[in-house]
Amino acid sequence: MLNFPSKLPQQGITIFSQMSALAQQLNALNLSQGFPDFPAPTALIEHLAEATRAGFNQYAAGDGWLALREQVAQLFQQRDGITLDPIHEITITPGATIGLYASIQALIRAGDEVIIFDPSYDSYAPAVQLAEGKSIHIPLLAPDFKVDWQRVAEQISERTRMIIVNTPHNPTGTIWGKQDWLNLIALIQDKNIVVLSDEVYEHLIFDGQRHYSALSFPELRDRSIVVGSFGKTFHVTGWKTGYCAASPMLMKLFRQVYQFANFCGVTPCQVALTHYMQQHPEHIQQLSNFYQSKRDQFITGLQQSAFRFTPAQGTYFQTVDYQDIRPDLNDIEMCQFLAEQHKIVAIPISVFYQQTPQNLRMLRFCFAKTEQTLTHACEILADV
Repeated sequence: MLNFPSKLPQQGITIFSQMSALAQQLNALNLSQGFPDFPAPTALIEHLAEATRAGFNQYAAGDGWLALREQVAQLFQQRDGITLDPIHEITITPGATIGLYASIQALIRAGDEVIIFDPSYDSYAPAVQLAEGKSIHIPLLAPDFKVDWQRVAEQISERTRMIIVNTPHNPTGTIWGKQDWLNLIALIQDKNIVVLSDEVYEHLIFDGQRHYSALSFPELRDRSIVVGSFGKTFHVTGWKTGYCAASPMLMKLFRQVYQFANFCGVTPCQVALTHYMQQHPEHIQQLSNFYQSKRDQFITGLQQSAFRFTPAQGTYFQTVDYQDIRPDLNDIEMCQFLAEQHKIVAIPISVFYQQTPQNLRMLRFCFAKTEQTLTHACEILADV
């Protein structure tokens, strides 16, 4: 008889897969999983076809297409005024999740502690568990989802080796301001702690606010790994192409693990993204306004409903509170209710927590959708 105990016995099918399957089963409007329902830029698709026809169909360099790494370095230079070496400090990865995973496996050993702010992306804690580390979950302070810095200070121990930051934040849509970073620096600058900064929504910042990258702070420059996503930026989540940026020392450690987790990213996608970024710098320049208009359309429609909300500061997600509608239902039950009775699907916020706060009544909707989809969604939600 075979006997192979699970390394992740508590992990089942992700809530994202469950909700998308429910939407398909019920023919419901799917505002759960985070992907656009509109096409990628036509020129980008043409560049992909050109790349495949030109023969870019074999392995790329394990660290990524150099010209694309140079484009990433240019973005950091233009936005943050920092100089990254594309050869030694940037790696192109097949999506952001593998970048997060390889970073954790490279830096966390058995018994090490990793601070995670809840609600949190669902890949963080399992990756820590597989590295035989221990996740220390600290809940953000509702309703604004701010960091409790006193609690962070209390939770840092001699075993703390990593703090995972996510800004703009999925699922809440909040962003870290400069003071948040300064608070973090004050706590860790004299300790053997690295920052893993998940910045996949870095270009989706609203209302004239600014994105602060971990690498933009000199005190964090040598102790941070930043993870980004081309899929989020260019509406091609299915291309699974992202990047990691870090100091040469941390990047060396990252690549030692990454090369055995995934040899390289998809070559024609990297070539296509390079050419598109070179020829269409306006895409990223206009991205915040593009998504803010969608957020504004969605929240304007929500004003006709009984849901409470605070406008998202970034990402393409909007959280809503349904306390005034069905407080008798927990958020998973509420998602089921909305799907079955109103034909619209959301994500329950509780799945992003290790321990769900008492009386949490919040859902996450994705507004990376066409105007028609958002109009229809708002009509549905106004009737709930």
